[in-house]
Amino acid sequence: MVHKVHVDFGGRPFSIETGKVARQANGSVVVQYGETVVLVTAVTSGTRRDGIDFVPLTVNYQEMTYAAGRIPGGFFKREGRPSDRETLTSRFIDRPLRPLFPKGFQNETQIIATVLSADMDNDPSILGMIGASAALTLSGTPFAGPIAGAKVGRIDGEYVLNPTHEELDLSDIDLFVAGSEDAIIMVEGSAKEVREEEILQAILFGTNR
Repeated sequence: MVHKVHVDFGGRPFSIETGKVARQANGSVVVQYGETVVLVTAVTSGTRRDGIDFVPLTVNYQEMTYAAGRIPGGFFKREGRPSDRETLTSRFIDRPLRPLFPKGFQNETQIIATVLSADMDNDPSILGMIGASAALTLSGTPFAGPIAGAKVGRIDGEYVLNPTHEELDLSDIDLFVAGSEDAIIMVEGSAKEVREEEILQAILFGTNR
């Protein structure tokens, strides 16, 4: 059965849909923000992997060239190895999820976030993180979620939720905040000589939205 929810997120339409695509995965969602679309799947092994003392979680975030309307040409006719951005985004999705698995969880778990469409305005990495949390929650894997995240920028002293790429060029803050209803789990970003209290205000702005 197909389920889809819509909300207004930072003044733009945001939706999560499940039950239509990748139904063989334990959990799968299609997340859309504006015209940016990301498919996220979560699969967990039914058996434990003995002899390890860490959560065997693998996260792969991949941006296909067709998502921006381009097809590889020339000598290389296929997608290449993951870019630095894809590798960093995979870690960025992994970081807030990993602490939410129960202690001693040893089942191999794989999350794949594939960018299907990119409108060049909305950052697909945000969708990848939110989609990973939703897919894990639907999968039945032991996971103390769900969680959500948002980007925060500041232009001319005004905080902006999920700024576009053009807005980020004008922003003196580029911050990502991830958390649950009760707590902030991860903060990551950069700023241009901004005071500590202004960063704190940016974090609170992101968590209250």
